[in-house]
This record gives sequence, structure tokens and C-alpha cells, in this order.
Amino acid sequence: MSTIVCIGSGNMGFALMKGAFDRISGASMFFTDADAEKAQTAAAAIGAKVLNSNTEAMEKGDFVFLAVKPQVLPRVLAEIAPVARDRFHGSLPPVLVSMAAGWSVSRIQEAIGAKVPVVRIMPNTPALIGKGMIPLAPSPETPAEKIIELKNILGGAGIVDILEENLMDAATGLSGSGPAFVYLFIEALADGGVLAGLPRDKALRYAVQTVFGAAVMVQETEKHPSELKDMVTSPGGTTIAGLTALENDAFRGTVINAVKAAWQRSTELGK
Repeated sequence: MSTIVCIGSGNMGFALMKGAFDRISGASMFFTDADAEKAQTAAAAIGAKVLNSNTEAMEKGDFVFLAVKPQVLPRVLAEIAPVARDRFHGSLPPVLVSMAAGWSVSRIQEAIGAKVPVVRIMPNTPALIGKGMIPLAPSPETPAEKIIELKNILGGAGIVDILEENLMDAATGLSGSGPAFVYLFIEALADGGVLAGLPRDKALRYAVQTVFGAAVMVQETEKHPSELKDMVTSPGGTTIAGLTALENDAFRGTVINAVKAAWQRSTELGK
């Protein structure tokens, strides 16, 4: 059974480790973090253990998750690079799994100083409840059996999908940042209900269930959203009046531009 180590114990690292722990019995799991107390809390919550340093994490892990912010990653890579190079030349090189926005496989390998196996992932916050979307882009050096194993590890946190690396920034803009756009829409939908006279608690409850139900309809019926939209839209009715208001205020273009802005920011972080 592989040893899974997570450098960083923030929300996303914790979510992925929890999903793996719930899914894979008998796996050895460890956290390391500059904030030792935070690492202890995360480890205790799922029955994992804590390592003393990132170097020890690199020495021990078969899969080493880099769950740190993009601006912190250079320091972490410099710290673990000597051990990573030593293990790369051994019989069982570890797989580095990075979730740092904008950081390409080649840039990570350059920082390490060797063509180590690297997998880029971009989980989103619903991974915290096992409902995440997790694009996964492996480097050519990553063995096929390790990719299969990693998909199984991540499967406890949501849907895992293999993606070409040149599309990872686009996925970051859509599914990585997308939940925040959806939360804003839910809040606005509830505010509209309050404006129309609904009590705040009911407006929020109705908005949440409406968005949830609509998303499941798309997923389970496999019909195009436009087809499902037309099913709700009667001639001269309430829905077409609301859709007209959305189009008049450039709703569709605004959402597209939000994804575009997030995608562009992801590419900037990689430069």
C-alpha cells in the first residue's frame, strides 16, 4: 500500500486526504506544515500522522501532494529538491502531485532539477464534501499504474478527469474558480426572492434547492442546458420575462468574462 504525504494542511489538502482516507483502507497518510498545530489538527481529524519536515515528507511519500499556494511553492520545491533527485535515481521514484495554479509540469521539474514524475491537479472546494471536480494532467514520466492509483486516491473527493496539461489553466478558470461564481448566483437569487417578499431563510433555501435540482437535471438527463431551459419557458410567461432581464443585463457575457478573467489570472501565475 502506498504512502501518501501532503505538504500543507489547508482546506484543499485536508479534503483530498480525507477523501483518500475514507476510500482506501490501510493507506499510510501524513501531513507536514509550517504551522505544526494546524498539521496536528488535520491529522487527528482523519487518523493520519504528522512529519517533522518537508524533507522527511519527500523521503517517505510514494505520492507527495504539494498543497501550498503558488507563491509558497518555490520555497517548498527548493527544500525538497535534493531528496527528490536522489529518489528519482532510485528504483521507486515518488510522484509529485501539485495543485498550485499556473505552475506547469516542466516548471516544477526545472525547480527540482530532474524529470521526476509530476501530476497537476486542480480540485475545487466541493471536494470538501466529496463532490469536487478534479482535472488531472500527468507528466509523460508518470507510470500508467501510478495514474490509476492516483485516480482512485482522489476519487473519494469527487469526479476525477484526465485532461491535457495545456488546458489546466482553462479548467482552473471554470471548475476551480466556478464555485465562487455559483455561490454569488445563489446569493443573488435569494436576494431576488427577498425583494419579491419571501422571508430570508426561505428565499435562501429555495435558491439552494433550485440550483442543486437544476444541476442534477443536467447531469442525470444528459440533455443540453438550452433544452432544459426551453422546457421551463412558456410563451408570454414568467420565465421568459426573467430570461429577458438576464439577457438585457448581459448575464451570459458576464459569466463568460468571469471564467476568462480567472483563466487569464491562472496563466499569469505561471509566468
